Amino acid sequence: MSEKEKELNEETPEQNVQNENEESSNTNDSNEELTEEEKLKREVGQLNDKYLRLYSEFENFRRRTQKEKLDLYKTAGEDIIKSLLPVMDDFERAKKSMDEGGDLASLKEGVNLIFNKFIQVFKSNGAQPMDSSIGQNFDSELHEAITQIPAPSKKEKGKVIDEIERGYTLNEKVIRYAKVVVGQ
Repeated sequence: MSEKEKELNEETPEQNVQNENEESSNTNDSNEELTEEEKLKREVGQLNDKYLRLYSEFENFRRRTQKEKLDLYKTAGEDIIKSLLPVMDDFERAKKSMDEGGDLASLKEGVNLIFNKFIQVFKSNGAQPMDSSIGQNFDSELHEAITQIPAPSKKEKGKVIDEIERGYTLNEKVIRYAKVVVGQ
């Protein structure tokens, strides 16, 4: 290339600024050339994209919480089972002792120890046996009447004569009603 051609191709800084201004005015013209409809279409596209992203995020959140709930339900009883394992071990040892023909007095003592341990596990998990209902007035909030028998005396009418199964509460809520016989 000759020097004249180089000079023609090289622009002065003033020419650069002028060219940039022309380009930006062309861009502004193209923005101004956008119709109101095209602007609205762009805005709708952006809002639609935002909506889809938000919807996807919500669906992921919903799936994740469902999975966490399912996992929680699967392992909800794990702590109780773990606390009952020592009681199960004691029962296995007692059974083995019975099979070997151990002493009846020591066997009886062992079963009482296991029962006490079992009650402790219940209490530590919030379960409590209800007090004996014999002699109390029948209460449908606490008792389930299995049968009614003629009351031996007038004082025992409407009262619990016998308790077939003990009731239990879990954190002050009845989880099993006491099964009772009521005097009629």
